[in-house]
Amino acid sequence: MQDFLSITGMVMKVEPIGEYDRRIVILTKERGKISAFAKGARKPNSSLVAATNPFSFGEFKLYVGKTSYNIIEANISNYFEELRRDFEGAYYGMYFLEIADYYTRENNDEREMLRLLYQSFRALLLPSLSNDLIRYIYEIKAIVVNGEFPGMSTDKGYLDSTAYAVDFIMNARIEHLYTFTVTEEVLSELKEIATGYRTKLWDKKFKSLEIIEQVRYNNRHV
Repeated sequence: MQDFLSITGMVMKVEPIGEYDRRIVILTKERGKISAFAKGARKPNSSLVAATNPFSFGEFKLYVGKTSYNIIEANISNYFEELRRDFEGAYYGMYFLEIADYYTRENNDEREMLRLLYQSFRALLLPSLSNDLIRYIYEIKAIVVNGEFPGMSTDKGYLDSTAYAVDFIMNARIEHLYTFTVTEEVLSELKEIATGYRTKLWDKKFKSLEIIEQVRYNNRHV
């Protein structure tokens, strides 16, 4: 008797396997980060073509094999198509996926990271918020969710507004994270805080971040 599993999650990574198949990594609500095979997903007429692309969020039905998961069907509720069409926004999305992939593990409770990822993608579609602010909020909250954020430094002399913003990021429900804007001075201090902790805590270089920073540099020097 075959074992089937229904999970909710977001596709984080995709790689081709053979001529027509794909191997994808999904961050799920039920089983943390998992890898699954999607047979025939690279065929143009496959129902899994779009569902097995990064950013796709929804429900996946899997066949549980002895050594792997195999996707049978998918019901995608959000492809984040607008984000895919936005060059800069898409790279921010890929950067967020890289961070989630860095932190998460199979069979861990990763529901908070999945919620953070989904709400951050939604925030990238809001014209009222800058991508940089979303990025610093995401970086700080990811560190908080994973129990590594040591709190604000008391000897740096940050603005009270910055201290308030960081306290809000630390303690707010994820669904309420992206409900504020800041001044340029506060944004600059949030950048310093997020960059400092990212450099100190993360022993990995993120390809998408390198591209984002290169694009930013090029735009400033046009």
